[in-house]
Amino acid sequence: MSVAEKNIVLHVADVHKHFGGLHALSDIDLEVEEGKTHAIIGPNGAGKSTLLNVIIGKLAPSKGAVVFDGQILTGKKPHEINQMGVVRVFQTPEIFPDLSVLQNVMTPAFAKRDGAYRANIWKPLEAETEIREEAEAILEDVGLHERRDVHAGALSRGDKRRMELAMCLIQHPRLLLLDEPTAGMSRHDTNTTIDLLKKIKARGMTKVIIEHDMHVVFSLADHISVLAGGRIIAEGAPNEVRGNPKVQEAYLGGAHDLGAHSK
Repeated sequence: MSVAEKNIVLHVADVHKHFGGLHALSDIDLEVEEGKTHAIIGPNGAGKSTLLNVIIGKLAPSKGAVVFDGQILTGKKPHEINQMGVVRVFQTPEIFPDLSVLQNVMTPAFAKRDGAYRANIWKPLEAETEIREEAEAILEDVGLHERRDVHAGALSRGDKRRMELAMCLIQHPRLLLLDEPTAGMSRHDTNTTIDLLKKIKARGMTKVIIEHDMHVVFSLADHISVLAGGRIIAEGAPNEVRGNPKVQEAYLGGAHDLGAHSK
């Protein structure tokens, strides 16, 4: 099947990243199909977060390019890439703890409209009826509407993650990048997050997810790329990756079934 037929929205093309003599990424070539959830897995130090940082422009590749929706991202600043519709949920929630949940979700909408976060948090947010109504609807979707007036700093870790996801959704991303979205969560909060991400998937949003918890990966992924030592050692549908001996050797030392592994 050709690239056009597969509707490839993100192409990481022959990307390398060197830090001095350390080759963090080598020969990375992957394609993300529009509307799909593409998981990137691998052992600690495999280069997963480095790859995400290259995609969002936080790191410049030593070689190669990142192409999103036909446009080259390489060389653009992170805020420019964000404005193009590539939005990242970070491993540690990035929130405004002294603002309410509702204000937190409204603030990125101002940033998207005005081009920057600066001073937006001091605006009379509640006066912006259209943005407020959209933020409230998104909070309803993520199950936080009843907590909309609570200070964000008082939320549990799971609720902070859901709020941060709401902060991303109000930006109307074409591509959502999730770095360990369930890190530190209880199993209950993890399952709630899985259900939420399935709901988003049903709307056709494209996602790239880095995750150690295989329960999360196999619950959500349409396609998996496996990194080890900065290289892609395997990729394919979840069932293909689960049974791949190279993956089991690199990821688990060959000792266990991949499907049983979690953080």
